[in-house]
Amino acid sequence: MPAARVPLGLPRFDAAAMASIVARLTPRDYQVLEHLLHLRVLTTHQLQRLFFTKPQPTRRRLGILHKLHTITRYRPWTPYGGSAPCHWVLGRAGAELLALRSHTTVKELGYHPDLAMSISVSAKSGHQIGVNDFFVELRHLARHTPEARLRAWLSEKQCATIWGDLARPDAFGCWFENGRQIDFFLEHDTGSMTLAKVADKLAAYTDLADTTQIVTPVLFWLPSRARETNLRALIATTEIPIATAVQTDLDDGPAGPCWLPIPNRSSQGRMRLADLANAWPHLTLGRSPEQPTTTANDSYDDYLDGLFPEEDKSR
Repeated sequence: MPAARVPLGLPRFDAAAMASIVARLTPRDYQVLEHLLHLRVLTTHQLQRLFFTKPQPTRRRLGILHKLHTITRYRPWTPYGGSAPCHWVLGRAGAELLALRSHTTVKELGYHPDLAMSISVSAKSGHQIGVNDFFVELRHLARHTPEARLRAWLSEKQCATIWGDLARPDAFGCWFENGRQIDFFLEHDTGSMTLAKVADKLAAYTDLADTTQIVTPVLFWLPSRARETNLRALIATTEIPIATAVQTDLDDGPAGPCWLPIPNRSSQGRMRLADLANAWPHLTLGRSPEQPTTTANDSYDDYLDGLFPEEDKSR
């Protein structure tokens, strides 16, 4: 019996239609869907750097996933002409499939049919794209660098699930390179908030460190050198480790030598992201992999490893 044809309008996703979609999906397709679920929105270029190599195969595969209603898209309005890239969001069929795979419901996933519309008109969508860009650059470097690995990338929503209202980072990451590893919270700054309010966020991170007894650096990814200088003057003294950098895609982007710690030794130049693991020698950062875990969630490191399983670096 031939597989049921998936209509191109707004189909009813009965068992036969879903089976037809499942038969056409690859493991990489499911990774795309999972990322869109957690990260809300990714551009074509970001998806290419995460999962593909060249633009044409990327657009072709995304087009197929779009026709299957597993993902949907929109283009932001640009005030000065030109064309914004396609922004991709999890589609209705994609949410159904992820719910089936995780033995839950679409509602429990947090998916709503109007998700694409709500994201496209949200004032925060540009900020989300910026946060995702940071980690896409790290992931892209890791794909092509044998001694680098992005061990964790948790979205704002995932962070809220783990740490509740103690602190609300834009994301959490764990970066490994050349034998050094660092956990960090990311604060992606667009310049829309006063620096006083930005600095006020540090109180929540101090509370989090006191509660968890885990010291995790907070990284401020800033839009200009002037804003970085002014922020550093405002938080010259701090109880938690902080590093700042100006947003760049040069010299390995956020993984490269762009970070300046606070407090900063007079002779200290800018450091690579992984080297920040040694930027605060008076502090014990995170949990050392060589030491036994002491928290209730002893499987957390395994969970981080599972987010991005090792892949063929030559691909």
